[in-house]
Amino acid sequence: MKLESNGILIDIKPFGERDIVARVFTSDFGVLSGMIRWAQSAKRNKPLIGQFGNVIWGARLDSQLGSFHWEAEKNLAAPLMLTRKGLEYMNSAFALISVLVPEREQYKQLYSNTLELLINLTSNNQNDAYTAWEVSLLQELGYALNLTACSGCGTRENLEYLSPRTGRAVCKKCAEPYKDKLYKLPLNLFITRKFLESACFVQGVELPYARNILN
Repeated sequence: MKLESNGILIDIKPFGERDIVARVFTSDFGVLSGMIRWAQSAKRNKPLIGQFGNVIWGARLDSQLGSFHWEAEKNLAAPLMLTRKGLEYMNSAFALISVLVPEREQYKQLYSNTLELLINLTSNNQNDAYTAWEVSLLQELGYALNLTACSGCGTRENLEYLSPRTGRAVCKKCAEPYKDKLYKLPLNLFITRKFLESACFVQGVELPYARNILN
């Protein structure tokens, strides 16, 4: 079996003294896991987290881990090296993809959003860019947040709260009896984290450490 696509290298772990087990988030096949031979001892073109490139995954059987042929075209993480926060956002995004996105299922929109995030993390609006990316991830996982109208009365005005149960906005008037049970808008990383924790709980995994350290 052979799969070929372009993608982002989102995770690497040493395997023995010379190889690594890698995860690549591809445009055509979602997350793929496989072995990259001799990666630890490579003198040139060493695989690094945050690289974008062409990947060929192959295995004799579909159920096997398989091996990668990885050709990096660009290191998308390089511009983030000067900003610690940018790297933290990138690492959090990659960790969330690794634990929450099923392998070998196509997520073209999330893939495009992730590429866009890595570009936007070089701007001055890193927090907004990353928050928007988490909202897109939640949508892919079935937690679409609706901030367009009040879930109680339908008004589009004075939307000041968000329901943790439905993920829908609530206007100031409808929220009055339940304010202590609602999230206060605007969206922030505290709110998206709560929904991510629910997604992790459903899938039986822990919220990644890389996400835990974000404020």
